[in-house]
Amino acid sequence: MANDRRKKGTPLPPQPGWAVYLRTSSDENQKPELSRARQRFAIEENVLKRSDMNVFDEYVDVLTGTTANRPEYQRLLNDARAGKFSHVIVERADRFGRNDTEAMRAIDELDEFGVAVRFANMPDIDPMHMDQRVLVTMTFTLARRESALLGVRVKGGLQAKRKVGGFTNLAPDGYLNMSGKTELDRKKDLGRIDHWIELDPERAPIWRYAWDLLLEDRLTLPEIAEALHAHGYSYRRGRPFVEITATGKRKQNINTLSTIFHNWAYAGWVVSERNGIAPKTLRGTWEPLISTEEFERGLAILERRNNHRMVRRKQEYLLSGLIHYRNSEGKLTRLTGSTSNAGRSGGGTPYYRIAAAGGVSFLCCEVDERVGRELARIQVDPVLLPLMRAAYTNDLNTKIGGARPDERARLEAVLKGTDEEESRTARLYAAGKISEEIWDALWAEWQDRRNQVRRTLETFTVSHQVHIDNLEMALQIIARIGTLYNGLERKDQKELLRQVVSRVVVNDAGNVSLELRTPFAYLRDLTDEIRTVKKQSKRGQGEKKTASSDTGGSPGACSSQLQSCGK
Repeated sequence: MANDRRKKGTPLPPQPGWAVYLRTSSDENQKPELSRARQRFAIEENVLKRSDMNVFDEYVDVLTGTTANRPEYQRLLNDARAGKFSHVIVERADRFGRNDTEAMRAIDELDEFGVAVRFANMPDIDPMHMDQRVLVTMTFTLARRESALLGVRVKGGLQAKRKVGGFTNLAPDGYLNMSGKTELDRKKDLGRIDHWIELDPERAPIWRYAWDLLLEDRLTLPEIAEALHAHGYSYRRGRPFVEITATGKRKQNINTLSTIFHNWAYAGWVVSERNGIAPKTLRGTWEPLISTEEFERGLAILERRNNHRMVRRKQEYLLSGLIHYRNSEGKLTRLTGSTSNAGRSGGGTPYYRIAAAGGVSFLCCEVDERVGRELARIQVDPVLLPLMRAAYTNDLNTKIGGARPDERARLEAVLKGTDEEESRTARLYAAGKISEEIWDALWAEWQDRRNQVRRTLETFTVSHQVHIDNLEMALQIIARIGTLYNGLERKDQKELLRQVVSRVVVNDAGNVSLELRTPFAYLRDLTDEIRTVKKQSKRGQGEKKTASSDTGGSPGACSSQLQSCGK
């Protein structure tokens, strides 16, 4: 659409106005209406009340922020292309998505159409300003860190519940999820609200009957499905045990049936392979549907029947979700994992390929090996670490405010002036020269002004050290990333890649390039600049040796990002 508009001539300037964008996670994880109300309040108090422009529209998504495929987000982009508003306001930068690459690309795209983006928690920050862009990109790093910490806390809570025999997931078919206030002596471990499961009086008899059919050892799983279907039963969500296909054939849905017959929860046991809880080691707090002896006898029946069947190996793709193919025209296409002849004894040959038939494909083993070599190539020489610390410290001091005492002094003067103005007006109010209504309005304005100034000062004092800590942590990783990566297990390699790399790109020749996440991309650029400066410095020293001694001169100047070049 943008290209069409450019071909027809210069587009008209966007109409003055605000587009409000709100995003929350899915309904299952939180109450999105409360999050939206908080976002609206922050946007209204920090930005809209101080603006003369009207709100054009509000765009609300209740989805995950890790994908750009959000309906309201896409509608916002389309309206921006049409010039319907001049500014977009969101509560925080990461509301555009915790994927910083896609979010910053969207901000740049909005800027191409004359639409500015502002953030309620940092209303004075312009993401298109060269010096302030670093601060915006760093917020995405903090968002990923916050998400990771939240995951750690949630896992800790689930583990605490498992330790006392609680059930932590959606109740299996035949049971109901229940909740209520936690008893006082368990509140420390389980929180204010406790969750547990109970037998479903309507569904439990269905599965007791299914287990009886299995334990008779007469019927196969398809025959058990037919028997349940004959009684008019179905799965919890309404899916029938037997379906009639378009060709008129009967299809027994037995995958879920088999999963249920292998679920130890029906025998009253907490089992979690991921958390190292083996069968028959931790008894659950709920009432079992069948006895442990019956459950084990059912497992033995199923195992005996399946001995002749070959288990198909599940292929793990290291770069799943990360790898893209760039064609000769520069267009990117996501690749998926596919394994040919997976049923063979060797597990088949895995490829990264385009899903459409006839598309390009690359051997997984070759691409994975090249990724390891690329990581080793971007590993930073330990000799450069002091120079890099000095460089990014200088960058942050300049761009965040540590080296701008004039700005701090101005903000402190605003606070002092607000206090003095309030004191003078308080004397007039005490003397009865202004009404209570006017005083309340002025007091609210003073409080808003103080809050805004204090938030900006907190950015100067707190954010600086937070960003330094994050960059130091990233620097320690990139300084030994090649060695670290090659020494990890495959699942840990996969996790490390997702923390450092936003995209792996492979071309027709099979060459691999890595697009790094913030702040690793910044550190790689900084490394390249330092190396360039050092080469220029050595070249300059060589030229000085051939110059006459009376020429004088000073050493070669450092890059604008560096405090010292080193020798």
